[in-house]
Amino acid sequence: MYRIVGAIALSFGLIAQGIAADDGTTTAFAPDPLPTLAPILKRITPAVVKVEVKGRAAVANNSRRRETREIHEIGSGVVYDPTQGMIVTNHHVIEHAGEITVTLTDGRIFRAKRVGSDPDFDLALLKVDTEQLPSIPFGDSSQLEVGDIVLAIGYPMNMEQSVTSGIVGGLHRTNIGLEQHENFIQTDAAVYPGNSGGALVNVKGELVGINTAFISSTNTNPGVGFAIPVNMSRIIASQILQFGDIRRGTLGVTIEDPAPAVIRDMKLEGPQPRAVITRVDPGSAGERAGLKAGDVVTKLGDVAVRNAPFLRTRIALLRIGETATLEILRDGKPMTIRAVVAERQPRTTSK
Repeated sequence: MYRIVGAIALSFGLIAQGIAADDGTTTAFAPDPLPTLAPILKRITPAVVKVEVKGRAAVANNSRRRETREIHEIGSGVVYDPTQGMIVTNHHVIEHAGEITVTLTDGRIFRAKRVGSDPDFDLALLKVDTEQLPSIPFGDSSQLEVGDIVLAIGYPMNMEQSVTSGIVGGLHRTNIGLEQHENFIQTDAAVYPGNSGGALVNVKGELVGINTAFISSTNTNPGVGFAIPVNMSRIIASQILQFGDIRRGTLGVTIEDPAPAVIRDMKLEGPQPRAVITRVDPGSAGERAGLKAGDVVTKLGDVAVRNAPFLRTRIALLRIGETATLEILRDGKPMTIRAVVAERQPRTTSK
């Protein structure tokens, strides 16, 4: 008969240090190594950089005189294209920047240029003059599930690079009030001031999000963190890289979540995650394509529509001239509508 001695119970498993027989002899064996993410982090953390910003920002006051103050702030960034020296960060990190400096974990320091930014999605693209940047593999944020383990990497609270861990607590978060267009990953991996623009990665070491904000009762409580999905970030970054600016188009339609009366009138089976068109502007791209008020949009391209904010965000990712393929329900019957995204017309004011 054998008995286990010196067993250590761990949250990741049970490690036995030796087995003792009844005759008193002990057969020892090497314990299994403790689980660690250190090898993965050593490989990818060099691709997360410190972004230091100096400039001037406006000061709110009650006088007509415009006053500014000097700013010196720290944020984070992630290498987007190592061969072209491209780094992605948040728009709000570099919004008031007159001078941008990027520091790598190996101690190299570069002066960075602003390639372009998108305040509606809070993303910006920077360029440094080197072709020897570390890289990080892109993941697929559409494959994330609630409960997945994630790590947040950045430069919080003016400290050196730090890593926090947690899980995905929610997906497709909207109506947070942080940005014009929202489709956030929610996580309890601690995100502090300075983490903005940093990396959210999965346990494979793949980039799945760009950390952008947190909500808590105090600045020292990590609260709930939010990250922009990497799939969305790549679309915005590629548009900035290709065009240098964001010329956001429109279909000229107003989209709302379906009210119970609409669900009843359209004979839908319960409150499904869809969006209803409540207004089509005269002469708009939507009108030219044949969209009508009361159309319930179920898909945009091959992506199922979750709700109105989700659909508005997906449309905002389209460039002027692209074709939006919408699957709709009209009077309970499925239809496919193709609309070409048009340029936004300047607002006119009556005199």
